[in-house]
Amino acid sequence: MDALIKPLRAGKAADDKSSALETKGTDLRVPEGRPAQLDPSDYLEAAVRPDQPRPSRDEAEQAVKTLLSYIGENTGREGLLDTPRRVVEAFDELFQGYQQCPTEVLNRTFGETAGYDDFVLVRDIPFTSHCEHHMMPFYGHAHIAYVPVERVVGLSKLARLVDIFGHRLQTQEHLTAQLAAAIDEVLKPRGVAVMIEAEHTCMSVRGVRKHGASTLTTRFTGIFRDNHAEQARFMSVVRGPQR
Repeated sequence: MDALIKPLRAGKAADDKSSALETKGTDLRVPEGRPAQLDPSDYLEAAVRPDQPRPSRDEAEQAVKTLLSYIGENTGREGLLDTPRRVVEAFDELFQGYQQCPTEVLNRTFGETAGYDDFVLVRDIPFTSHCEHHMMPFYGHAHIAYVPVERVVGLSKLARLVDIFGHRLQTQEHLTAQLAAAIDEVLKPRGVAVMIEAEHTCMSVRGVRKHGASTLTTRFTGIFRDNHAEQARFMSVVRGPQR
C-alpha cells in the first residue's frame, strides 16, 4: 500500500475551469451531479444493532451441517466433525465489518497541515470482500483520494475504512459508493475520489469462469466530480509509472 501526498501545485484557480471547458461557443461544463442515494446507516453506523435478533451459534453451526448434507457429504465423518464450528468462526472473522462503526474510524483528525490544499491519495490498499449474490470472494485494490479542508485524517484510517466495508456482503459498486459517502460525510472535504479494481471469484471459478477478468468502479464527489481535469489527474497518479 502506497501513501502518497501530492505536492502543492501552482496553477489557475478552480474557478477558471469553466472557461477552459468552453470550446468554440459550446458549453462543456460538467453538470452538477445528483447526491448519492445511500441510506446513512450504510456508511455511518455499525450494521448490526445491539437489539437486533440473531440466531445462536449452535443454530449457525447446524445450518452449516445442513448445507454439508445438501451437497451429499457425510457430516459424521472425521474430517467434517469440526467443520461447522470452523466455518462459523471464519464467518465471525470474514464479516466482522458488521460490528464496526465507520464514523468512529474517521472521527480523529489532525490540524497541522501548513495550509496544504491539494489532494491526499492512499493508493493500492489491498482488500478482500464477499459478493452478496453468491457469497463468494472478490479481491483487489482500492485507491482513495480526498482534498482536505484544514484537517486531515490518519492515512491508516482510510485503509481501515476499506476493511470495515470490505468485511460485509455487498456489490463492488456499493462498496465504492459507501467509501466515498463516508469520507464525504464525516471529513467534509472539497472532494473525494475512489477507484476499486477487483477480481470476482463468482465469475472466475464458476459461471463463465473467466479467470483474470477484473472489474473497475469509481466514485467522485465535489471537485473530483465537477472538474474533469481533477478526475484525470487522480487517474493519472493512480495509474502512474511509479507504481
